[in-house]
Amino acid sequence: MAGFDKFAENLSRRLARGTSRRSSLAWLGMLATGAAAIPALPVARAATPQHGGGASGRQPVTSGSAQDPGDRTSCDYWRYCAIDGFLCSCCGGTVNTCPPGTEVSPITWIGTCTNPADGRAYVISYNDCCGASSCGQCLCNRNEGDRPQVRPQANNDYNWCLGTESSIYNCSLAVIVGVATEDAG
Repeated sequence: MAGFDKFAENLSRRLARGTSRRSSLAWLGMLATGAAAIPALPVARAATPQHGGGASGRQPVTSGSAQDPGDRTSCDYWRYCAIDGFLCSCCGGTVNTCPPGTEVSPITWIGTCTNPADGRAYVISYNDCCGASSCGQCLCNRNEGDRPQVRPQANNDYNWCLGTESSIYNCSLAVIVGVATEDAG
């Protein structure tokens, strides 16, 4: 233990001789400013809100079912009521499956969207697909029912790829989990 104390003392003395208080404070200030910016990084996708941007110049991608109406490459598709990110249906995947070369995040946020075909509310699980750089197509940012970041399960501004091998975001899925029930009060 005495060897460690001697090493720490010598290091501290060398540092004190070679730096001034001002430069140390400036260095600490830069460190604090940089550290304060880190929590903002996962929400960079929310910095450019676009709604209704859909897939310009694309053929509509539909389910072919009257019970699931709408263009799956458009922000106006009913399942995307609380989505924030690039649509996997424009990136080589579907509303339920990730594009090849990516993996689905096990951590999700949820929303409740109304299907115009039957007027019922459905619980939608929004999963991020991770492992490849951002798709860059069909950016959609809808915040219906979005909650503050203190309620992460219902907030779409996080990088949900933290539960996968790679934390690189590619696109987002909108998977129907079930029918929403009425709140008993």
